[in-house]
Order: sequence, then C-alpha cells, then structure tokens
Amino acid sequence: MARSIRGTNITYSEILFQIGLHLLVFSFYSFDKDNPQITPQQIIFFLNYAVAAFIINYVLLPRFFYRKQYFAFFLFVALIMAGVIIMEELVLEKIYFPDTRGRSFPGVFYSLLETLPVITILSGFKFAWDAIGKQREVDELKAAVKESELQFLKSQINPHFLFNNLNNLYSYAIENSPKTPEIILELSSVLRYMLYECREAYVMLSKEIEQLHNFVKLSELQIEERGTVRFHAEPYSGSYRIAPLILIVFVENAFKHSTASQASNIEIDIHIQLSDGGELTFVCKNSYLPQSNQDRVSHGIGIENVKKRLELIYPDDHQLQIEQRETEYIVELRCQLERTTREWK
Repeated sequence: MARSIRGTNITYSEILFQIGLHLLVFSFYSFDKDNPQITPQQIIFFLNYAVAAFIINYVLLPRFFYRKQYFAFFLFVALIMAGVIIMEELVLEKIYFPDTRGRSFPGVFYSLLETLPVITILSGFKFAWDAIGKQREVDELKAAVKESELQFLKSQINPHFLFNNLNNLYSYAIENSPKTPEIILELSSVLRYMLYECREAYVMLSKEIEQLHNFVKLSELQIEERGTVRFHAEPYSGSYRIAPLILIVFVENAFKHSTASQASNIEIDIHIQLSDGGELTFVCKNSYLPQSNQDRVSHGIGIENVKKRLELIYPDDHQLQIEQRETEYIVELRCQLERTTREWK
C-alpha cells in the first residue's frame, strides 16, 4: 500500500505522478520549434492553468463530483475557467504582451480553445488516477469479503465433523469398547490437521490425501463387519496443492448416509487420481437404501458448504457432479490444481 501524507489522502506516488505529468504537459505547451527555449512568461501562464487544475482536482472533484453533486461541480468549474481567462487576458497578457495580444480581447471561444485542453489533460489524468485507486479498493474489498466467507465456511466444517464423531466415540465409550483408544488417537490426528495445518488457503495434496485416509480409517470403525470400505489414491509426481477440507466433506457424507440407511451390505468406494497436467479426479460412491428417507442427502450443511467453497476458490476450474441412483450415491469432482512455488514442511 502506498504511503500517504499525514492528514491527507494524497500518496507520495501520486505527487510524483503529478510532477511528471505537469512537466510533460508543460514541455508540449511551451514547445516552439522556431524558438526552442523556456521563457518566464510561459511558466507564469502555465502556472495559471496548473492552479486551476489543482483546485478542480483536489477541491471540486472530492467535494462535489464524487458526492454526485454534479450541478455544483460544473458551476464551479465554469467559474474557475472564467477566472483563468480573466487572469490571462486582463492581467498576464497586459503585463507580458501590452503592445500585441494585450491590446484586445479575442473572445471567450478563442480563449477556451487555448486554456481548456491543458486544464482538461491535467484534471483528466487526476480523475483516471482516482478511478484506478477506487477500483483497487473495490478489488481489495472483494478479496477481503471472499476470504472472510471462506474462513466462515471452513470454520463450519470443524464442528460439523466433531459433532458426528463425538457421537460415535460416546457410543463406544458407553459399551467400554476396546476400540475407544484407537478412535481417540485417530480423532486427535484428524482434528490436529484441521485446527493447525489447514489455516492457509492451500495445503499439499499429499498431506490432504494422507489425512483423508486417516479420516476414512476413523469412520470405518462405524461400519465394522457391516460392509466394505475401499480407499484408493493413485501415486503421483509433482508438488500440487489443494484447498483443504474439500474432499473430506464428501467422504463424511458417504459414511453418514450409508450407515444411517443400512444395517448391512454397506459399500463405500473412494478413488483419487491426478493427471500429469494437475487435474484431480475424485470419485466417491456409497450405497444406501431408498426407503430410508434419503431424499435430503445432497442438501446437508456439508454439501452446500463445499459447493460454495468450490465456487469461491475454483470458479472456472472445477466440475462437480452429484448423482443419486436407486441404491447408489455418486460424487465426482474434477478440479484443476496448481503447482506450489514454495517449499512446504
């Protein structure tokens, strides 16, 4: 962010820009091939224009034009232009050219043709500078809103995951199951990853898959002998990164609805593949019984959450297909990932 002068909104970069602009415009204004030199009267006449442009740029634009008081703005501009012409025709020309140009007034139209282009250029570039600055502020605001929304959506995942697994842990604890310590360890590992390693916008794909596998092992304890869980992630080369906690929502959804609708013959199949060009293909299939009120499967907080995150993070680089068949629920996500340009620990 550019530094501003204390007490004003003017930045040092804007001052340098204005100085360069005035020098450039003055060089064109004072150029005369027959007499290639700068005279004192040229400087004085140009200062008359520069003062008028300064008032328009730093008084009228912020006080009237940017507040949509257009009538007052153009009224004061007209008064300033009249003042410039009066100063030039009735004062400066009578001082520097008393026997030639200062002897008569050429008319308002001719005077405007001489003064208006210079002032318009000086004021127009200031308006363009402000417009670029406003657009930059809008872009920064949009980025901040996007980041805030992403953080909010991500924060919803942790309690959503935690509530589901604490219920499972409670059931095993009530039964004094010997698997309770194993569940606590797996839960601790996954929560540590969610709370401490997912703070950045992206994580290494290998780390995400590793924790996804841990989550599958944790969730697999819910099924025990009631079915089969297959998890397959093809080996890949390259340092690709992915937004964290995207895939886990679909896996959690598969376990949740399969175990809720079926007492046996549960089938969950998870397949992850990465192409040489960095396109991730994630397929998650789970069985369910249609009579178990599965019509709301795709409308849980987790699924809606991940859809919003995908739209924010990968707006044009993902394809999500969710298909609900008679006895099978299929999620297929294709997402173009980027290589990391930094070293990850």
